[in-house]
Amino acid sequence: MAASIKHQLFFPHPPAAVWEYLTNAELMGLWLMKNDFQPVVGHEFSFRSTPVPSLDFDGIVYCKVLEIVPLKKLSYSWKLGPGDGTINVESVVKWELRPKDKGTELSLDHGGFSEMKNRGIFNAMNEGWLKNMHKIADHLKNADNGKTNV
Repeated sequence: MAASIKHQLFFPHPPAAVWEYLTNAELMGLWLMKNDFQPVVGHEFSFRSTPVPSLDFDGIVYCKVLEIVPLKKLSYSWKLGPGDGTINVESVVKWELRPKDKGTELSLDHGGFSEMKNRGIFNAMNEGWLKNMHKIADHLKNADNGKTNV
């Protein structure tokens, strides 16, 4: 059975402000991982982090932009493994933004895990995504208060 990670968070900011944190490589590096993302369908990119050998993760997530609907939807593939050419996680990250109550409702659906050999990495990502969404909120709040994010 395929597993899925789903989270939703409200931001008291317009969709354009939240969208910037999902599509600007420099801002993504603040809340997620260093990357070479470009908001272009078909663009292949990677996220880079500290390897976690106990979770069979070499620190590199291989991705490809699948869909972009400006200010509304973004999706990309998400593949990772231990670094020996093996992929332990093959999935898709989908973001959806909806204007709501003078702000933005951001939904994450990280699903399509067709094969997952390491349940530990799934659990770590489930917890990590929620923490990272809250990091976006913190950066937006700091920007509101005149503090620089970069």
